Amino acid sequence: MTRLYLIRHGENDWVGKRLPGWTRGLHLNARGRAQAERLAEVLAERRFQAIYSSPLERARETAEPIARRQGLNIQLRPGLRDVNVGQWQGQPLRLLRLRKLWTVIQHSPSRARFPEGESFAEAQARLVSEIEAILPAHKSPKAAVAVVSHADPIKLVICHYLGLALDLFQRLALEPASISILQLGEGPARLIRWNEVHAVESAASR
Repeated sequence: MTRLYLIRHGENDWVGKRLPGWTRGLHLNARGRAQAERLAEVLAERRFQAIYSSPLERARETAEPIARRQGLNIQLRPGLRDVNVGQWQGQPLRLLRLRKLWTVIQHSPSRARFPEGESFAEAQARLVSEIEAILPAHKSPKAAVAVVSHADPIKLVICHYLGLALDLFQRLALEPASISILQLGEGPARLIRWNEVHAVESAASR
């Protein structure tokens, strides 16, 4: 039985403003770096067998304090990258919301494909394939693995393993620097925690 600690990266200056996709060179801002340090503190009592991360800077920089505190190396996995949004990469959300495709993305994402990018179905298949490639190395009882990725990828993974329709994934909310725990084993998948941010914030107040 394996517990996947699915961690969304911390804040950067584009959160809520632009669609980053696979943008390179987008780093955590000061708040995001503080969130990453607090995540490492919150997770310090949980010993991970491994830490996997999207190679994009905002995810990797979130994983670094956790890895340092755990004494582990970060294993970068390209399959954990954000959704490839193609021509929409870097565009302001206020403008993207005016496009017809935006409505499809929000209400019928299974039918949506980003111009010169991925469909959500393709992104979900890529992400699940990456998770399935990770799992065989962590079959020991009570194995725990940290996976640092992005909001939509984590939601897509959760939907797959819980048997939720792809068209429902936009109903899930996931905050920056949040922790969600998915338990996978012989029986049905179980979501142990979802979008846990209060532990991170409480650690900051100590």
